[in-house]
Amino acid sequence: MTDAHTITVPASGVEAFRVNAGQTFRITDPEGGQVGDLFAYAAGDLTEWLSASHTRAVVSRLFPKPGEQFFTTRRRPVLTLRHDGSPGRHDMLIAACDAARYADLGRPGHPSCAENLLTGLARCGIYSHTVPQPVNVFMDVQPGADGDLTWTPAATGPGDFVVFEAAIDCVVVLSACPQDIAPVNRGGPTPLVVTSRDTAIRRNAPVFDRAC
Repeated sequence: MTDAHTITVPASGVEAFRVNAGQTFRITDPEGGQVGDLFAYAAGDLTEWLSASHTRAVVSRLFPKPGEQFFTTRRRPVLTLRHDGSPGRHDMLIAACDAARYADLGRPGHPSCAENLLTGLARCGIYSHTVPQPVNVFMDVQPGADGDLTWTPAATGPGDFVVFEAAIDCVVVLSACPQDIAPVNRGGPTPLVVTSRDTAIRRNAPVFDRAC
């Protein structure tokens, strides 16, 4: 695998990349205990994005199992969960951390996944004020019988991973969640790694560029 097939998302940072329909990519947690906020948009039409609520309605689960798909705001498949090499705890209930969240926690100016998303999109020449509900890979939030939610540090070990396949051409943004106050990341923020074995993933590729 060459460097062109690997992207490292720095701790508390973000990367955006373009994947084509049929292309697979792996998200690996190299040190363990790190949550990743994953967003996906239909290439060429940023009014259509991966929707957690539409996905739950289609699969009738809190999170798809391997072989099942994630759906967009227009109820089209956008990603398929091909393999889960982790403890299998992921979340689609909790919003991306944002400036208001950290201000409430007494940490104004703290990095956030919401800010990371907009930064990642801007690197691709995309400017948006909307932050969709992310797919929080490796994040362990458990609903109880009484409806209460229990937040538990990510249970991933070093090298745990998930593999996705793009159902359509799309732009993916991955934030290595900077949360170090709530018990989400175990031991503080660390990097994530994205790899693709079939075609080089195009880091920060302009969405409307003909090369995309």
